[in-house]
Amino acid sequence: MHRFIVVGGGAGGLELATRLGDRYAPHKNKGAVTAQVTLVDRNPTHIWKPLLHEVAAGSMDPFTQELEYAAQARWHHFEFQQGELQALDRAAKRITLAPVIDDDGAELLPQRVLEYDTLVIAIGSTTHFFGVKGAPEYSLALDTVGQAERFRKRLIAACMRAEYQVYEPVESAPDASTPPTPSTEPRIQVAIVGAGATGVELSAELRNTAQVLSAYGLHKLDPRHDVGIVLIEAGPRILPALQERVSTSTAELLTKLGVKLMTGETVAEVAPGVVRTASGQAIRADLTVWAAGIKAPAILSQLDGLPVNRLGQLVVRRTLQTETDDNVFALGDCAACPWPGNERNVPPRAQAAHQQASFLLKALAARLENQPLPEFTYRDFGSLVSLGHFSAVGNLMGGVIGGNMLIEGLFARFMYMSLYRLHIAALHGYARMVLDTFAHWLRRTTLPRVKLH
Repeated sequence: MHRFIVVGGGAGGLELATRLGDRYAPHKNKGAVTAQVTLVDRNPTHIWKPLLHEVAAGSMDPFTQELEYAAQARWHHFEFQQGELQALDRAAKRITLAPVIDDDGAELLPQRVLEYDTLVIAIGSTTHFFGVKGAPEYSLALDTVGQAERFRKRLIAACMRAEYQVYEPVESAPDASTPPTPSTEPRIQVAIVGAGATGVELSAELRNTAQVLSAYGLHKLDPRHDVGIVLIEAGPRILPALQERVSTSTAELLTKLGVKLMTGETVAEVAPGVVRTASGQAIRADLTVWAAGIKAPAILSQLDGLPVNRLGQLVVRRTLQTETDDNVFALGDCAACPWPGNERNVPPRAQAAHQQASFLLKALAARLENQPLPEFTYRDFGSLVSLGHFSAVGNLMGGVIGGNMLIEGLFARFMYMSLYRLHIAALHGYARMVLDTFAHWLRRTTLPRVKLH
């Protein structure tokens, strides 16, 4: 019996474990168990990471969208082990999981050792602070549901407090006889560092959140003038990884929403209540979100000699096997996979993780039959950026339309929403995806558009 271990229950890892479990289930193999599949993750539940900006803005309740790993394991014939990857022994083919500690600091599960024949590492990425002074201490990242929920609660609290704050008036002229004019500064200001997809999507969602909180009476601030949103980007334009016309169209939409764009500004320091740039500007920030980049988790550079690149990603061949061990594979954000015809590697996107999971399902079947492994080829179908209820923008490429087309508005919004539904279909099948979509629509008819508590 071949032992598969998939470490990391993100988009790619969970899809792979689910499909491997289904393929090698006893009822699919005349009662014989030909492979054992184990999924490892430090958390007990899964949520699609591209949705975390919606959780942070309150427009999505994570508890209605989370998937229990144990339940998914039961439904799809694999085993789930909760724990964080701590060490790898390649000679003995085993991994060590760190103890699981509960909220009270007590040990819930002890340190464990799991043995494998094939190991797939898919532990994703973490926030990269680039050594900026004060950034880890005074800004919030959006890597986990807990971080997103923390930001949402702090945003609501800040809005409620700001309603009763009194600002010193700013004198319009040095002449004492001239009556002072009120300050034009927003009552509360959110600074978002990094204008990639996460930063852009969050800025649009926050504008919607400010309007909803005001409509429900949680504060009486003007949602456009009293709640300021500043998007800071070191590069010359927002969405630097996407085509310039997508960036330009998105910038126009954000400007209409009242989001202040600051491009060409490198953040030098984050301090309580202020973000300072290398050019000497001091930007007031009641809340600061760091969305300026990602890097691989530090544990990857400690895995028994497996080579990593400068971002800490595991270096893999086009078979997705690591360079020094044919028994260890990697996929998703934590893998540096070659992209033929391009100077850079396969980009860290959800669509890449999905394609790699589908590829590995076939490649691992070939491995069990002692056949040569195929090589992975990434297909870029374009990129979509959600601007919340207001709009969406992006470009479709390649196999979708046979070319390259800029899309925006309702059609782009529909395409963006369909990405998550395709992820649900990969985990549960299309029938359950349709039922889940209908159930989600019913819940939305009886709940406010933003989580209010």
